Amino acid sequence: MVGYDPGAQGAPLSPEEAALAGSAAGMVTRALISPLDVLKIRFQLQIEPVSSQRPEGKYWGLFQASRRIHSEEGLSAFWKGHIPAQLLSICFGAVQFASFEFLTEVVHETTPYDSQTAGVHFVCGGLAACSATVVCQPLDTLRTRFAAQGEPKVYSSLRQAVSTMCRSEGVLTFYRGLSPTLVAVFPYAGLQFFTYNIFRNLLAPPTTSGNSGGNLRSLVCGSGAGMISKTMTYPFDLFKKRLQVGGFEAARAHFGQVRYYRGLLDCAVQIAKEEGVRGFFKGLSPSLVKAALSTGFTFFWYEFFLNAIRNVREERRAKGLTKDLGER
Repeated sequence: MVGYDPGAQGAPLSPEEAALAGSAAGMVTRALISPLDVLKIRFQLQIEPVSSQRPEGKYWGLFQASRRIHSEEGLSAFWKGHIPAQLLSICFGAVQFASFEFLTEVVHETTPYDSQTAGVHFVCGGLAACSATVVCQPLDTLRTRFAAQGEPKVYSSLRQAVSTMCRSEGVLTFYRGLSPTLVAVFPYAGLQFFTYNIFRNLLAPPTTSGNSGGNLRSLVCGSGAGMISKTMTYPFDLFKKRLQVGGFEAARAHFGQVRYYRGLLDCAVQIAKEEGVRGFFKGLSPSLVKAALSTGFTFFWYEFFLNAIRNVREERRAKGLTKDLGER
């Protein structure tokens, strides 16, 4: 069960165990959904309409964009930025789930609220994601830069990208887009945990064992939670991506028009004026597919690895008891 569960059998989950399960879940999930992430970022950064009825831009739709990226850049292009993206997923998963388990335990011990209610999960999930975002934002910026560049590449390696960005743009460039990210990540992650909790309780009311994860139900509930939360907070994700490639305009020139934004408000105003309301939802289709798979797999693998950790812990405890009895 995700979150501190006072009714669970055995010793409570430690922060280290939650971090290990969260990082493993993030790593496996990232490897599976990377192509959708690249497609989403390409759509988000395109100024021209993303529409087959108005094929003005480089990319018109999912299949057309997939074919074009494959023909122009090869199959490996769908995993551009995969190293910083993997580092991001491992780091984010570890910090987010460790923080979430810690916060829900604090709520249980210091407040009259039930740590397994949807409302508590909303607040704790949002706070946990904010802490993970602050820690991992530089990796997210690097991932976006790598996924956004075409051929020839501006950055050939992670080390070269870090040194070039520090030298030409300063250290603060790694935190471009942090404001819209924090504004969006609290309700986004909060809604993920909130709706996941509701779906899990609807499909299978909590039992006294509190140990029913790592199965198809986790995948289905996580997928539904991901799609709902992504749709409700999507424009902020688009603002973040536009701001993260600021100062990177030369590498984007052959993709079409480029824009410079002075900040979050200026970005929102320019998009509204030039691209209309639909501009706030560019890339929503691949993003929803990605959100469904990403959130579903994240919760699936998180609970899967939690159960594996619990089983290993129980086996060690059983062996220890057997050894003690033998010595006596």
